[in-house]
Amino acid sequence: MKSNKRSSTPKAPGATPPAAVAPGQPWWPYFAGLAAALIVTFQIYSPALHGPFLFDDRYLPFFAPGWADAPLSNWLRGVRPLLMFTFWLNFRISPADTLLYHVLNVIFHLGNGVLIWLIVDRILEWAGVEAPRRRVLAIFSGALFLVHPIQTESVAYVASRSENLSVLLFNAALAAFVRRPAREAGLRTVAIVLVLFAAACVTKEHAAALPALLLLTDYFWNPGFSFDGIRRNWKVYAPIAAGAVLAGFWIFRILRVSSTAGFGMRNLTWSDYFFTQCRAIWVYLRLFLLPVGQNADHDFALSHGVLDHGALIGMLALVGVSLAAWLYRRQFPLASYGWFAFLILIAPTSSFIPIRDLLVERRLYLPFLGLLLIVCELLRRVDVARKGAIAALAAVTALYAFAAYQRNDVWSDPIAFWKDAAAGSPGKARPRFQLGYAYYGEGRCAEAAVEYERASKIEPPDYTLYVDWALASDCAQQPDVAIAKLKEAVKLERNAHAWATLGMVYAKQNRLDEALQALDAAQSADARFEPTYVYRGNIYLLRKEPARAAAEFQRALALKPDDMTARNGLDMAGRQPSQP
Repeated sequence: MKSNKRSSTPKAPGATPPAAVAPGQPWWPYFAGLAAALIVTFQIYSPALHGPFLFDDRYLPFFAPGWADAPLSNWLRGVRPLLMFTFWLNFRISPADTLLYHVLNVIFHLGNGVLIWLIVDRILEWAGVEAPRRRVLAIFSGALFLVHPIQTESVAYVASRSENLSVLLFNAALAAFVRRPAREAGLRTVAIVLVLFAAACVTKEHAAALPALLLLTDYFWNPGFSFDGIRRNWKVYAPIAAGAVLAGFWIFRILRVSSTAGFGMRNLTWSDYFFTQCRAIWVYLRLFLLPVGQNADHDFALSHGVLDHGALIGMLALVGVSLAAWLYRRQFPLASYGWFAFLILIAPTSSFIPIRDLLVERRLYLPFLGLLLIVCELLRRVDVARKGAIAALAAVTALYAFAAYQRNDVWSDPIAFWKDAAAGSPGKARPRFQLGYAYYGEGRCAEAAVEYERASKIEPPDYTLYVDWALASDCAQQPDVAIAKLKEAVKLERNAHAWATLGMVYAKQNRLDEALQALDAAQSADARFEPTYVYRGNIYLLRKEPARAAAEFQRALALKPDDMTARNGLDMAGRQPSQP
């Protein structure tokens, strides 16, 4: 008689062949499934494929002046060389067209979905889940990873390639580890894991969490709640431990000088960040279950102490769930392993190391695997191989896919994107500022000025806001407002850009003496700011002083030889008769 009991003792690795397809089983269903996944994934992300560079995309190195002609060695010189190599390839093929940037991100995401299927399938096998249910749950896990709307930021956002490429390499290393043919990792497996791990770390630093996950995996499944597997796999852990010491010093040095993350940030201590993340983790969990209220720029309050904004409740809840997961690890091994895997994988971004942005949706991309295994623990107790259950899982997948498609539509247009962010974070100035910038880029200058004014009412304006507000006001035929904002800007920071822009606005109002005074101040602030000389040359053209105009345009070209405005001005100066 066939027993209906499920074993609570995990199987040892190597108990079954490592192949994804059983011997004698046809390959075509897997090719068909991969083709379907490819079509569905690209369809979901199709609205964003032609979307513009957004948010921090504009701060990617290839937007810097002169970067287009830089040798490959310059691209690889930073802390994430493998990531920059992929951007170099994109830039060489299509510098300004975002399509191929997005296509490559989607391909990496698809690869992650396949790896999630392989990893979950093996862990379910170790957990003693019967083959029919295991196949359904593994496919559902891979599909849910691909279509979940919370993944949108990690895929549709060009700069977030650091996320999905590093996770692709991370998952590949984990897949090689869990699908090894024997309990003890052979030299080939060790080499593959180490190479992929190193590649993941030089793509994004959060991949450093892999050794902890491998230790957890060996404890839970090799052979099951035992340290024997860890001892057997010393060949994996010994070189990782040696490298971890060097990597730790390297990462610590980066964190000490970084302006967006690390221990040198002003007004953000490690303790305040930790208390805040005790709350943020529960928001991530809610977004996993119910992806409503997504936002590219969450307005999330900082907890300045354990009693601030409910941080204590969040921390106690995390401790309580972790204690339960440990105590019931034998009864619910998938859920227990999934919970601890989730905590390990979210720890690099959501624990003690301060990061400027307190709540970011792409941080769920790496720890998503742990949450999938918790879901599998619940679903393994249902006969998911039945047609009705498969239909229900398909319906859930379709619902998330539709929500992801809708979310990608937001990422397709900068104005829609920042409108959505501003509506979701009404108390935050940055979305309003960025919405103003988006309006200005579309030539909707009056609307841009309105958004800049709204941003100024949320928090005190800085130099950049005043300058951009002035440019929008000048474009909207409000020169007096523009002049007033530029004067405020130079009070905050004596910057050549602000002074030169003030000179340009004065000149457009035929206030030429005031314009020249502002341009003198710009030159004093930074003699290498090339627009200063272009604006001054234009003023001399207005005054019918072509010799002085030509001298200014030549100074501009000496600083920037490809400046077509300066070249055209120099040509006009050569054809303009002098004032008698």
